[in-house]
Amino acid sequence: MGHDFAPYRARLAELGIDDTYVTELPETYTAQAFITTDMDDNQIIAFHPGAMSHAHRNHVRDVEGVEFGIVAPDGRDAMLQHATEFAERGTPFIFDPGQGLPMFDGADLDGFIDKAEWVVVNDYESRVLCEKTGLAIEDIARRVSALVVTLGARGAEVHTGGQTIDIEPVKASRAVDPTGCGDAFRGGLLYGLAAGLDWPTCGRIASLMGSIKIEHHGTQNHRVTMDEIDGRFREAFGYSFR
Repeated sequence: MGHDFAPYRARLAELGIDDTYVTELPETYTAQAFITTDMDDNQIIAFHPGAMSHAHRNHVRDVEGVEFGIVAPDGRDAMLQHATEFAERGTPFIFDPGQGLPMFDGADLDGFIDKAEWVVVNDYESRVLCEKTGLAIEDIARRVSALVVTLGARGAEVHTGGQTIDIEPVKASRAVDPTGCGDAFRGGLLYGLAAGLDWPTCGRIASLMGSIKIEHHGTQNHRVTMDEIDGRFREAFGYSFR
């Protein structure tokens, strides 16, 4: 993070989020994104990486007790480095290239797939991943424990064990702002994996979290309790995940 991190550090503290491993750099600003969304939810994003370009200064080896991880959009060097470090430690991780996908060629992406336990992409990213690597969806799925493809309002697909599991979308009470729904989905997915839940349940929790997010303006303004999440999950799917 950059020298402008102080207000956000205070927000993390308010939310009870540990910032022990956040590196603050006095010589640069924190990464910034400005997102314009039209009435049909099409988006244009202006982005400056700032301190994110130095994310390779952080190493997986500096953190003890890591059971699994995620390599998501970050500095290019950091994404390559962290994937390698996870693999060297034998730590399973999600490869989630997101907006970082254009930074890598087919060989880079093939290397990420080799090292990852799981791959998570949206529908568009899945097509780009296939085009750059020359692999079909089925080929990628065979090389990892699971390939998850999010489909927006149509839910998601989990390709695992030679089969495709369709994840139903959860109807939102109102569609306010799609920005951050992918991150909310991944948060639900990470929770399910950490809890050792089966893939249908992991996907459904993720789908629900994306639905909850879209009902709120901004990317981090939604707050719900575990009881509320479980209640909405039971309402949508007919059983409890707890």
